[in-house]
Amino acid sequence: MFQPVRKTRSTAHVILTMMELIYHSIVRSVRKSHNNAFLAIATNILQAVIFVGAFYVMFSILGLRGAALRGDFLIYIMSGIFLYMTHSKALGAVVGSEGPASPMMQHAPMNTIISICSAALGALYIQVLSLAVILFVYHVAFTPLEVEHPFAAFGMLMLAWFTGAALGLVLLAIKPWFPTAVSIFSTIYQRANMIASGKMFVANTLPGFMLAMFDWNPLFHTIDQARGFAFLNYNPRYSDPMYALWVGLVLVMVGLMGEFYTRKHASISWSARR
Repeated sequence: MFQPVRKTRSTAHVILTMMELIYHSIVRSVRKSHNNAFLAIATNILQAVIFVGAFYVMFSILGLRGAALRGDFLIYIMSGIFLYMTHSKALGAVVGSEGPASPMMQHAPMNTIISICSAALGALYIQVLSLAVILFVYHVAFTPLEVEHPFAAFGMLMLAWFTGAALGLVLLAIKPWFPTAVSIFSTIYQRANMIASGKMFVANTLPGFMLAMFDWNPLFHTIDQARGFAFLNYNPRYSDPMYALWVGLVLVMVGLMGEFYTRKHASISWSARR
């Protein structure tokens, strides 16, 4: 007799409501590392600057600057480090997002898709803002910045973010079942990409037997293609952006199927096993 009145909502209203939830979740994810959002972003900028400085010193001491591309040496370094950090941060953010057994999922409008999207977009926001600040300071304070195809190079940054978030989605679906194994794999993968991403060398200079050790990695393809767009005199021959795109799409499909299955079987009591 007494039944709640169901309100019919239009598709536009549903989309706007989801976008609002994603926005507030992004703000929450950005402020998760520090109560002050400015300091959270400044910490990421400092981390990127330390990476660039460390690789610059290492290349200079080892005398490897001549092996890099002709052009701005710091752009060569930053093209690898920015894409590596964006890929790794997206993976870590998605893996660490709220799962189906999280207390946040007890709130009616909240769901795992919103949590995943907000984590991935929050990581992208911080990385793009850090990239803009560092390149602006470098352009103004040191030397004018010259990138041959800036929008195409930025597209490779987005592709690196997409593949990182896609792999993170797969690991997030597996995480409730094997939390320790996922944590170990995520750490090993991010550390291995320090070398396997190819940010320390140019793909065109690798011999065939070494190229086979790296071309499985979609991040390797995006970094090499980004350098092709950033430098006029470099034409990547052994990398393909479509490979990275297809790998990312396949991982997204597998991750969504796994997340749907996990969400149906997840239990709050699983946290007691960790």
